Amino acid sequence: MTGRLVAPGRFATPDVDPAAVAAEVTGFEAVAVRRIGDAVHEVDLADGDLVVVKANPVARAEAAGLEWLAEPEGPPVPGVRGCSDDWLVIDQVEPGRPSPGAAEEFGARLAALHATGAPAFGSPPPGGPVEATIGLAPMRNAEGGGAWAEWFAEHRVERYARLAVDAGHLTAAEAAVVGSVRVEAPEEPPARLHGDLWSGNAHWAADGRVWLIDPAAHGGHRESDLAMLALFGCPHLDRVLAAYHEAAPLADGWRERVPLHQLFPLLVHVVLFGRAYAAQTVAAARSAPR
Repeated sequence: MTGRLVAPGRFATPDVDPAAVAAEVTGFEAVAVRRIGDAVHEVDLADGDLVVVKANPVARAEAAGLEWLAEPEGPPVPGVRGCSDDWLVIDQVEPGRPSPGAAEEFGARLAALHATGAPAFGSPPPGGPVEATIGLAPMRNAEGGGAWAEWFAEHRVERYARLAVDAGHLTAAEAAVVGSVRVEAPEEPPARLHGDLWSGNAHWAADGRVWLIDPAAHGGHRESDLAMLALFGCPHLDRVLAAYHEAAPLADGWRERVPLHQLFPLLVHVVLFGRAYAAQTVAAARSAPR
């Protein structure tokens, strides 16, 4: 596996000189560098262009994900300038303000992206590694040959519950509550998912559109992206969902299944950040179908 673990379920980001990397990839000198996140820098180039340099222990997985999500009818994604095993350089997208119109367009475009499909549940993007990440947590894109429920239970719920217990962040009793959830959803073909679609990865841009950034792309159930979008709040979420449902109607009961789909990102948060998310995870498990 690329990268090195520094704590259970967490990767260390590599040391990267963003100015040197940007110059190497673009052929233009870096004239200014600004840190905009953990191991993420915005770089002004001598030609007047702007790029973002990210230190990432599985940069090739993110690059492959961005390229896989770059469907003409889907939400826009930043262009990939270059990547290595340790860094990724992408186009910078100027931030803007959320608006109802952008939300409605985003919902319709997200439905179109999901409909482009994936080879199987758990499949990685073409050319992407099986060993990927979601945030700084490892995420293995192991394909499931059967139904979505079996794959999701084994590779997304049970696996991360074990990691959380092993790290001492979830008690055995709490894990039992998670394990008692009935994992099921209407059978649908595998959707092409962003995979880490919390509101911070839906980038409201100056061009009046919502761009997708920081994917953990894989084949999955389309309700998972929508549930994650709702997890920590999203501007104009009601309009996003209404436009999505109009473009590609969701199966009956999808709202009741939201806590089920949210178990995966919540368990990832427990693995990465400890017991601060344990109570929310257990609450979601108790609210999910049983």
